[in-house]
Amino acid sequence: MKLSACLPVLGLVMATHAAEPPPVRACWIQIVEERTGWPVPLVELRTTHHARFVSDNSGSIAFDLPELIGREMWFDVKADGYEVKADGFGMRGVRLTPVPGKLITVELKRTNIARRMGRLTGAGQFAESQKLGLPRDWQESGIVGQDSVQNVVHRGKLFWFWGDTTLAKYPLGIFDGTGATTEVSPLRAPYPPLYLRLNYFTNEAGVPRGIAPMPGKGPTWVMGVASLPDQSGTPHLVCAYMKIKPPLEAYEWSLAVWNEEKNIFEKLKTVWTKSDATPKPPPIPEGHPVSWKDATGKEWLLFGNPFPTLRCPATFEAWQDAKAWEVLKPQASLTGAGGETVKPHTGSIAWHPWRKRWVTVFMQAFGKPSAFGELWYAEADAPTGPWGTAVKVLSHENYTFYNPRLHIKFTPKGSPHLFFEGTYTMQFANKPTPTPRYDYNQILYRLDLNDVALKPAQGH
Repeated sequence: MKLSACLPVLGLVMATHAAEPPPVRACWIQIVEERTGWPVPLVELRTTHHARFVSDNSGSIAFDLPELIGREMWFDVKADGYEVKADGFGMRGVRLTPVPGKLITVELKRTNIARRMGRLTGAGQFAESQKLGLPRDWQESGIVGQDSVQNVVHRGKLFWFWGDTTLAKYPLGIFDGTGATTEVSPLRAPYPPLYLRLNYFTNEAGVPRGIAPMPGKGPTWVMGVASLPDQSGTPHLVCAYMKIKPPLEAYEWSLAVWNEEKNIFEKLKTVWTKSDATPKPPPIPEGHPVSWKDATGKEWLLFGNPFPTLRCPATFEAWQDAKAWEVLKPQASLTGAGGETVKPHTGSIAWHPWRKRWVTVFMQAFGKPSAFGELWYAEADAPTGPWGTAVKVLSHENYTFYNPRLHIKFTPKGSPHLFFEGTYTMQFANKPTPTPRYDYNQILYRLDLNDVALKPAQGH
């Protein structure tokens, strides 16, 4: 049939549809934690014909499938750290009848010690809520994914720096880091829904841009970010960075300093370049630094991931002088609460005022069930250890959660809370299906250090 012959039929179809009422409104399904009523982000509901819905930062799902709206139906429930009771066939799910405009609440039992606050980065943090008309003031950044955060307080602001960054317009995004600032204590409240506005460093068009445009091929990964005073007392924002070539091989380590006018890192000097004579880098001031005063009152900066591997006097001049760096030997493993040996891979440490001890959250190397998705908590009297019994606080069935970063500045004064984030990604797991919107982004969790489940880590 010719196109001209189809036009009258097409017009009739369009006219018929125009006369019909608009599509049905969505049903609001909200996922909450039992007893507390906390909204739970990152919960997947899956229909028997495999349509997937994932709760947003407010724990909301806008269900609007025209073929199932108004019908009784079964949803499989999948959520690392949360669950519903299994039925007689061992299936974990809920039976619901979604009705347009109706609110249905689904309660889940939390199985992890850590409580999920929500997603810090990426697009659609409130996408499901927006379909329902809330919230009205949320603004998108244009970024859909960000890897591994570095944080530091500098000149009265909290600076955020991430690694490789994914954009919506093309699979290849920004590979020389992205950055933003917030208030030093940016959380609206110490409980969800998590609502954090990041003020990104942007180009002339207002689009987030790279913050470490360093010479050399391949991505630039910024590490060891710190704010250090010089001899005159002027603070300088500094970092170490590595240049990467395929597949994931570092071929250069250098130091860089933040240009306060241009809002970018600029190269200071190269510390190491890979060659036959120097195949491995020397100790570098990288990882997540923390400040520490020794018994004599001398101020040091400790660098580690998670435990300190290097220290230098906490001055801008000492940081750039390799002769002032002192190598430390980190603790290789910890004993878990069940007597198992736990080897740390990545993480960070901080002094917690409520515990009056040093605390850590770290990712286990080759843990179970996920090789790089099991996180543990431990304490010590000194930042260099020894670190005591470790307690697992977060687990994933088959997903990665690496490079956890503590946010001690998020803890309200006099509070037992401890916040940490990490990168949630399908990478290095056993071929999981990527979670829409959440994959390759930062997710924030909260520990309550008065939780009895953490007592084994606090027993001395």
